[in-house]
Amino acid sequence: MTDKSLEKLRALLKTYEERTAKAQPDVKPVHDEGERRRRACGDRLQKVVRSVLQRFMDEIKNAGHEASIEDETNSAEAYPSVALSFTPRIPLGTAFASVLAFKCDPRRGIAVARDVRPPATKGRVVTASTDRLGTMKVDAVSPEWVETKTLSFIEAVLKAY
Repeated sequence: MTDKSLEKLRALLKTYEERTAKAQPDVKPVHDEGERRRRACGDRLQKVVRSVLQRFMDEIKNAGHEASIEDETNSAEAYPSVALSFTPRIPLGTAFASVLAFKCDPRRGIAVARDVRPPATKGRVVTASTDRLGTMKVDAVSPEWVETKTLSFIEAVLKAY
């Protein structure tokens, strides 16, 4: 590289740096707003949704069934989610875990989906189809709403068996 080209390059870089330094304080990164919404959604999932699902899980286990909660509210790699996995106890055959998931939808709020898996003894092919049960704005998510969705899910799973 010639000295003339090097000087021109340095001048261009210096001009760019000065221009961007002046504009930087006024520019608000878009990432911060998205991150703020993601954290607010994760916080709501943990405080409202997870606490309700925890009570349901305890009752399910006390009745002799299998249940667990998968909490992904602190994951930085994906949108926050909380899921209840429910496997009914059956006398004969194999039971499959059904899942109720509450996930952050960046455009709409908190989305609810369920995957009800029927037993193998019913002769049906087990497929991975997920029903969408609805979406609620993050601030509007209430324990009552979570309870309604969870009861609907448990009813669907028990009817499948």
